[in-house]
Amino acid sequence: MPRPRIIQPWLLGAALVGLEQSRQRVEAQITQIKGLLAPRRGPTPAPAAGKPKRTISAAGRRRIAAAQRKRWAALKKAKGESAPKKRRLSPEGRRHIIEATRKRWAELRAKKAAKEAKASAEKVRKPSARKAAKPSAQPAAAE
Repeated sequence: MPRPRIIQPWLLGAALVGLEQSRQRVEAQITQIKGLLAPRRGPTPAPAAGKPKRTISAAGRRRIAAAQRKRWAALKKAKGESAPKKRRLSPEGRRHIIEATRKRWAELRAKKAAKEAKASAEKVRKPSARKAAKPSAQPAAAE
């Protein structure tokens, strides 16, 4: 029984590249021939799927815009409410906020200073690690 022929992947890839180049050449030639057959008005657009594009006159656009404005006005009138006014901060309220912020920062700084003072006080009380690790300065007895 003969062995099935195994086609190498690199060979298939090369064949694919060659066929794609051939297809591009053929498509270019088809486009060129279509251009020769088409009337000389300009390039033909690709056929669109669906309905053709419709345009509207400026007067038509104005009528549509006016009708839409009328609908929005009726909707706002029926709602009866206007947009809420932007709230403003009074000078007194602003002053209260500033004072509270300053107070919070002062407390934070005081806590930080107390923490640093406590840490420096502990450093003073504790002997350093180097001093504790040093052997005494007495000479060793000769034997």
